[in-house]
Amino acid sequence: MAPARSRRRLALLAVPAGLALTASIGLLPTAASAAPQPPAATDGPLLSYVVNSATDHATVSRVKQAVGKAGGSVVAAYEKIGVVVAHSANPDFAKTLRTVPGVASAGATRTAPITSSATTDIGKPEKVELPKKGARSLVRAKEDGKEPLEGLQWDLPAIKADEAARVNPGSRAVTVGVIDTGVDDTHPNLAPNFSRSQSASCVTGKADTSPGAWRPFDPETDYHGTHVAGTIAAARNGQGVAGVAPNVKVSAIKVSTKGGSLFYAESVVCAFVFAAEHNIAVTNNSYYVDPWLFNCADQPDQKAIADAVGRAAAYAQRRGTVNVAAAGNSNMNLAAKELQDSSSPNDSTPVTRTVDPAKCLDVPAELPGVVSVSATGAKSLKSYYSNYGLGRVDVAAPGGDNRQIPELPGKDGRILSTLPGGEFGYLQGTSMASPHVAGVAALIKSAHPKYTPQEIRWVLRAEADNPGCPVPSGENSGESKADPTCTGTQHINSHFGYGIVNALKAVTE
Repeated sequence: MAPARSRRRLALLAVPAGLALTASIGLLPTAASAAPQPPAATDGPLLSYVVNSATDHATVSRVKQAVGKAGGSVVAAYEKIGVVVAHSANPDFAKTLRTVPGVASAGATRTAPITSSATTDIGKPEKVELPKKGARSLVRAKEDGKEPLEGLQWDLPAIKADEAARVNPGSRAVTVGVIDTGVDDTHPNLAPNFSRSQSASCVTGKADTSPGAWRPFDPETDYHGTHVAGTIAAARNGQGVAGVAPNVKVSAIKVSTKGGSLFYAESVVCAFVFAAEHNIAVTNNSYYVDPWLFNCADQPDQKAIADAVGRAAAYAQRRGTVNVAAAGNSNMNLAAKELQDSSSPNDSTPVTRTVDPAKCLDVPAELPGVVSVSATGAKSLKSYYSNYGLGRVDVAAPGGDNRQIPELPGKDGRILSTLPGGEFGYLQGTSMASPHVAGVAALIKSAHPKYTPQEIRWVLRAEADNPGCPVPSGENSGESKADPTCTGTQHINSHFGYGIVNALKAVTE
């Protein structure tokens, strides 16, 4: 993304002995016992809901029955994590489900109707053309062992990914799942590494693995996931750019709405479960779960969203998946005592609210066990837009910053990667930082196949290079100015967490 920018248990009533005897001798029941229950209201907007329950089969079955009685329909039931996805036009649907004994949480995943065409702007890429055949204006591709556009990728040497590729380019047994807007698997730079058997669309909240379902709805607007995929695993095949882990496989799990690029909870739940059950070693999550920038525990709908996505992410981690996520592009200190959110809900009419970071989470980046990533520019400083926070960011990685210009051909401080239709372009954001870390995580998994997600997270931190908080480097230098927002030590601080990831150390430790 570009910078700014239930459980229901049915009561089974025991039949009193006297009533059983009455029925046996043919007496009519009372009028009260025979009165039918009024139908649930259906005069509200059609919304999607998550209903979170215990994980036993009997409870999930009862939840599904309760959904129907409350005027809803079940879209998907993820029994292993106790999450049911449902649709309903009953304005009291969530309220009704919350009163049922055993329901942990239930809430709407959106504020706009399912048929809404709400959109969010993630910024437009600046496209870059490949050198004409035989041209030497950028790099000497094959002769130098580089890709035709690699000379414009300042981000690779910044984390020593170019050197790491010569030591260990990654294992074909490792797949990184891109949970995003879809991926163009026909791109010449991605096709050699794309895994169709591990790809799907989760847009409805239920996995669709039909051929091509994982591709972007519209290549002109839904290019985000393809750009992310190239940073992770663009093949070194002479077709354009190079990925951080150019020999691992990459898959697409599409979760964004058509024409809107909104990432709702039911889609993300589906994606994490799909990744867990399809041997995906790493997921990249360059988004926050819409429509709330922060999901607060004291708001029932938001609590249900965080609960459902948290269960799914934890399930993936238990199954061996490392989840990596972007920290966000609002230049916020996520460790502050309070924050102002003026962008939520972003699928209807936003309102300004004050949130307590201790009670309100950026999902999925702040979920337990998820590797949260801040962004840096070509000068190894925090990108001007990147969120940060002591104890809230694990590591940092190049996300681009058009205010930090590298000394390279083109001199563009953003991140160059793949776009749909065989094209290439620049974008910047923590969305671009996160896939660098996902790529390094894939290299660690390649070098150490038996490492758990927690162990990979530890290695990412341990092998990162921390520049420490910026200090003055001379008047009018245009570089490292003292920044009061950076707190902490040389080893861990609010801007970089444990440091900027190092791909070479990760594969040689």
